[in-house]
Amino acid sequence: MADRITAACDGASKGNPGPAGWAWVMADGSGEPERWEAGPLGTATNNVAELTALERLLTTADPSVPLEVRMDSQYAMKAVTTWLPGWKRNGWKNSAGKPVANQELVVRIDALLAGRTVEFRYVPAHQVDGDRLNDFADRAASQAAVAQQPAGSAAGSPAPPPAPASSRKPAKGGSRSGARGASSGSAPAGGGSAGGGSARTIKARYAGTCRSCGRPYAAGEPITKTPDGWGHPECR
Repeated sequence: MADRITAACDGASKGNPGPAGWAWVMADGSGEPERWEAGPLGTATNNVAELTALERLLTTADPSVPLEVRMDSQYAMKAVTTWLPGWKRNGWKNSAGKPVANQELVVRIDALLAGRTVEFRYVPAHQVDGDRLNDFADRAASQAAVAQQPAGSAAGSPAPPPAPASSRKPAKGGSRSGARGASSGSAPAGGGSAGGGSARTIKARYAGTCRSCGRPYAAGEPITKTPDGWGHPECR
Protein backbone atom coordinates (compact mmCIF):
# COMPACT_ATOMS: atom_id res chain seq x y z
CA MET A 1 0.00 0.00 0.00
CA ALA A 2 1.27 3.49 -0.86
CA ASP A 3 2.44 5.58 2.11
CA ARG A 4 1.06 8.77 0.54
CA ILE A 5 -1.28 9.71 -2.31
CA THR A 6 -0.45 12.83 -4.32
CA ALA A 7 -3.39 14.16 -6.30
CA ALA A 8 -4.95 17.23 -7.86
CA CYS A 9 -8.54 18.22 -8.55
CA ASP A 10 -10.15 20.98 -10.54
CA GLY A 11 -13.47 22.24 -11.84
CA ALA A 12 -14.46 24.27 -14.87
CA SER A 13 -17.49 26.32 -15.88
CA LYS A 14 -17.83 27.82 -19.33
CA GLY A 15 -19.75 30.95 -18.44
CA ASN A 16 -19.88 30.81 -14.63
CA PRO A 17 -22.59 29.67 -14.50
CA GLY A 18 -22.51 27.62 -17.66
CA PRO A 19 -21.64 24.11 -18.87
CA ALA A 20 -19.46 22.72 -16.09
CA GLY A 21 -17.29 19.71 -15.31
CA TRP A 22 -15.02 18.32 -12.63
CA ALA A 23 -11.87 16.17 -12.59
CA TRP A 24 -9.31 14.61 -10.29
CA VAL A 25 -5.98 12.91 -11.00
CA MET A 26 -3.62 10.83 -8.87
CA ALA A 27 0.13 10.57 -9.45
CA ASP A 28 2.29 7.50 -9.87
CA GLY A 29 5.53 6.99 -7.95
CA SER A 30 7.39 9.47 -10.16
CA GLY A 31 4.77 12.20 -9.81
CA GLU A 32 3.26 11.74 -13.27
CA PRO A 33 -0.53 11.55 -13.84
CA GLU A 34 -1.73 7.94 -13.53
CA ARG A 35 -5.33 7.45 -12.39
CA TRP A 36 -7.91 10.08 -13.27
CA GLU A 37 -11.61 10.68 -13.65
CA ALA A 38 -13.73 13.53 -15.01
CA GLY A 39 -17.44 14.13 -15.29
CA PRO A 40 -20.09 16.62 -16.42
CA LEU A 41 -22.27 18.79 -14.18
CA GLY A 42 -24.70 20.33 -16.63
CA THR A 43 -25.01 24.03 -15.82
CA ALA A 44 -23.13 25.08 -12.68
CA THR A 45 -20.72 27.68 -11.30
CA ASN A 46 -16.95 27.43 -11.03
CA ASN A 47 -17.23 27.11 -7.25
CA VAL A 48 -19.65 24.18 -7.46
CA ALA A 49 -17.38 22.48 -10.00
CA GLU A 50 -14.29 22.98 -7.81
CA LEU A 51 -15.99 21.62 -4.69
CA THR A 52 -17.47 18.68 -6.61
CA ALA A 53 -14.01 17.76 -7.90
CA LEU A 54 -12.70 17.70 -4.33
CA GLU A 55 -15.66 15.65 -3.12
CA ARG A 56 -15.16 13.06 -5.89
CA LEU A 57 -11.43 12.83 -5.15
CA LEU A 58 -12.01 12.30 -1.42
CA THR A 59 -14.67 9.70 -2.16
CA THR A 60 -12.25 7.73 -4.36
CA ALA A 61 -8.98 8.02 -2.41
CA ASP A 62 -8.25 5.45 0.30
CA PRO A 63 -9.05 7.27 3.58
CA SER A 64 -6.39 5.29 5.46
CA VAL A 65 -3.57 6.76 3.33
CA PRO A 66 -2.35 10.36 3.83
CA LEU A 67 -3.43 12.51 0.90
CA GLU A 68 -1.89 15.62 -0.66
CA VAL A 69 -4.42 17.63 -2.68
CA ARG A 70 -3.19 20.25 -5.14
CA MET A 71 -5.74 22.90 -6.11
CA ASP A 72 -5.80 26.18 -7.98
CA SER A 73 -9.05 27.28 -6.33
CA GLN A 74 -8.40 29.40 -3.25
CA TYR A 75 -12.14 29.46 -2.63
CA ALA A 76 -12.51 25.67 -2.43
CA MET A 77 -9.34 25.23 -0.37
CA LYS A 78 -10.17 27.97 2.11
CA ALA A 79 -13.78 26.82 2.36
CA VAL A 80 -12.71 23.49 3.86
CA THR A 81 -9.58 24.56 5.79
CA THR A 82 -10.09 28.16 6.95
CA TRP A 83 -13.72 29.19 6.82
CA LEU A 84 -15.52 25.94 7.64
CA PRO A 85 -15.07 25.97 11.44
CA GLY A 86 -16.37 29.55 11.63
CA TRP A 87 -19.33 28.73 9.42
CA LYS A 88 -20.27 25.85 11.71
CA ARG A 89 -19.96 28.01 14.83
CA ASN A 90 -22.15 30.65 13.20
CA GLY A 91 -24.90 28.21 12.27
CA TRP A 92 -23.81 28.02 8.63
CA LYS A 93 -23.92 31.78 8.18
CA ASN A 94 -21.08 33.74 6.60
CA SER A 95 -19.56 36.94 8.00
CA ALA A 96 -22.39 38.96 6.45
CA GLY A 97 -24.97 36.82 8.25
CA LYS A 98 -26.15 35.17 5.05
CA PRO A 99 -26.42 31.41 4.39
CA VAL A 100 -23.15 29.85 3.29
CA ALA A 101 -23.08 29.21 -0.44
CA ASN A 102 -22.84 25.57 -1.56
CA GLN A 103 -23.45 24.37 1.99
CA GLU A 104 -24.51 20.85 1.02
CA LEU A 105 -21.26 20.23 -0.83
CA VAL A 106 -19.17 21.68 1.99
CA VAL A 107 -20.98 19.51 4.56
CA ARG A 108 -20.30 16.37 2.51
CA ILE A 109 -16.63 17.29 2.13
CA ASP A 110 -16.39 17.95 5.87
CA ALA A 111 -17.67 14.43 6.56
CA LEU A 112 -15.22 12.93 4.05
CA LEU A 113 -12.30 14.74 5.72
CA ALA A 114 -13.13 13.46 9.20
CA GLY A 115 -10.55 11.08 10.64
CA ARG A 116 -8.10 11.23 7.75
CA THR A 117 -4.85 13.06 7.01
CA VAL A 118 -5.21 15.54 4.16
CA GLU A 119 -2.79 18.32 3.21
CA PHE A 120 -4.00 20.99 0.80
CA ARG A 121 -1.52 22.74 -1.45
CA TYR A 122 -2.43 25.79 -3.52
CA VAL A 123 -0.86 25.92 -7.00
CA PRO A 124 -1.46 28.76 -9.50
CA ALA A 125 -3.35 27.79 -12.64
CA HIS A 126 -2.32 28.10 -16.28
CA GLN A 127 1.40 28.56 -15.64
CA VAL A 128 4.27 27.84 -18.00
CA ASP A 129 6.05 24.88 -16.40
CA GLY A 130 3.32 24.79 -13.76
CA ASP A 131 2.19 21.84 -11.65
CA ARG A 132 1.70 18.83 -13.94
CA LEU A 133 -1.08 17.25 -11.90
CA ASN A 134 -3.07 20.45 -11.62
CA ASP A 135 -2.61 21.13 -15.32
CA PHE A 136 -3.92 17.64 -16.15
CA ALA A 137 -6.95 18.06 -13.87
CA ASP A 138 -7.63 21.50 -15.34
CA ARG A 139 -7.64 20.15 -18.89
CA ALA A 140 -9.76 17.13 -17.96
CA ALA A 141 -12.35 19.30 -16.18
CA SER A 142 -12.47 21.71 -19.10
CA GLN A 143 -12.96 18.87 -21.55
CA ALA A 144 -15.77 17.41 -19.42
CA ALA A 145 -17.44 20.82 -19.25
CA VAL A 146 -17.40 21.18 -23.03
CA ALA A 147 -18.25 17.58 -23.97
CA GLN A 148 -20.61 16.92 -21.04
CA GLN A 149 -19.39 13.34 -21.06
CA PRO A 150 -17.60 11.31 -18.36
CA ALA A 151 -14.03 10.18 -18.96
CA GLY A 152 -11.17 8.60 -17.08
CA SER A 153 -8.37 6.09 -16.95
CA ALA A 154 -10.69 3.28 -15.84
CA ALA A 155 -12.74 3.83 -18.99
CA GLY A 156 -9.65 3.82 -21.20
CA SER A 157 -10.12 7.46 -22.17
CA PRO A 158 -7.19 9.25 -23.81
CA ALA A 159 -5.49 11.99 -21.80
CA PRO A 160 -7.11 15.40 -22.26
CA PRO A 161 -5.51 17.48 -25.02
CA PRO A 162 -2.84 20.03 -24.05
CA ALA A 163 -3.93 23.61 -23.46
CA PRO A 164 -2.87 26.18 -26.05
CA ALA A 165 0.38 27.95 -25.24
CA SER A 166 -1.37 31.31 -25.51
CA SER A 167 -3.43 30.52 -22.40
CA ARG A 168 -0.39 30.02 -20.17
CA LYS A 169 1.47 32.62 -18.13
CA PRO A 170 5.03 32.75 -16.75
CA ALA A 171 5.13 31.13 -13.32
CA LYS A 172 5.30 33.58 -10.41
CA GLY A 173 5.54 33.18 -6.67
CA GLY A 174 5.33 30.00 -4.64
CA SER A 175 2.67 27.70 -3.29
CA ARG A 176 0.64 27.82 -0.12
CA SER A 177 -0.69 24.92 1.83
CA GLY A 178 -3.44 24.42 4.33
CA ALA A 179 -4.15 21.52 6.62
CA ARG A 180 -7.29 20.20 8.24
CA GLY A 181 -7.68 21.92 11.58
CA ALA A 182 -5.92 25.18 10.67
CA SER A 183 -7.02 28.31 12.54
CA SER A 184 -10.27 29.41 11.02
CA GLY A 185 -12.73 32.21 10.46
CA SER A 186 -15.22 33.36 7.90
CA ALA A 187 -14.18 35.54 4.98
CA PRO A 188 -14.28 39.32 5.55
CA ALA A 189 -17.10 40.98 3.66
CA GLY A 190 -15.73 44.50 3.40
CA GLY A 191 -12.87 45.97 1.41
CA GLY A 192 -9.56 47.11 2.82
CA SER A 193 -5.85 47.03 2.34
CA ALA A 194 -4.24 43.59 2.29
CA GLY A 195 -0.64 44.27 1.54
CA GLY A 196 1.73 46.52 -0.32
CA GLY A 197 3.77 46.18 -3.45
CA SER A 198 4.05 48.12 -6.66
CA ALA A 199 0.32 47.69 -7.33
CA ARG A 200 -2.42 48.25 -4.73
CA THR A 201 -3.86 45.07 -3.28
CA ILE A 202 -7.26 45.16 -1.57
CA LYS A 203 -9.69 42.67 -0.12
CA ALA A 204 -12.54 41.87 -2.49
CA ARG A 205 -15.84 43.25 -1.25
CA TYR A 206 -17.78 40.67 -3.26
CA ALA A 207 -16.98 37.32 -4.87
CA GLY A 208 -15.93 37.58 -8.49
CA THR A 209 -13.83 36.11 -11.27
CA CYS A 210 -10.20 36.90 -12.03
CA ARG A 211 -10.09 38.62 -15.40
CA SER A 212 -6.65 37.11 -16.14
CA CYS A 213 -7.01 33.41 -15.35
CA GLY A 214 -10.81 33.07 -15.27
CA ARG A 215 -10.79 31.51 -11.80
CA PRO A 216 -13.11 32.76 -9.05
CA TYR A 217 -12.14 34.64 -5.91
CA ALA A 218 -14.23 34.92 -2.77
CA ALA A 219 -15.28 37.96 -0.81
CA GLY A 220 -12.39 38.94 1.46
CA GLU A 221 -9.65 37.47 -0.73
CA PRO A 222 -6.79 39.75 -1.81
CA ILE A 223 -7.22 41.08 -5.35
CA THR A 224 -5.25 43.57 -7.40
CA LYS A 225 -5.18 45.17 -10.83
CA THR A 226 -3.87 42.79 -13.49
CA PRO A 227 -3.29 43.55 -17.17
CA ASP A 228 -6.84 42.31 -17.82
CA GLY A 229 -8.66 43.87 -14.86
CA TRP A 230 -9.14 42.97 -11.20
CA GLY A 231 -7.94 39.50 -10.22
CA HIS A 232 -5.55 37.35 -8.20
CA PRO A 233 -2.26 39.00 -7.13
CA GLU A 234 -0.34 36.05 -8.56
CA CYS A 235 -1.89 36.78 -11.97
CA ARG A 236 -0.53 40.33 -11.96
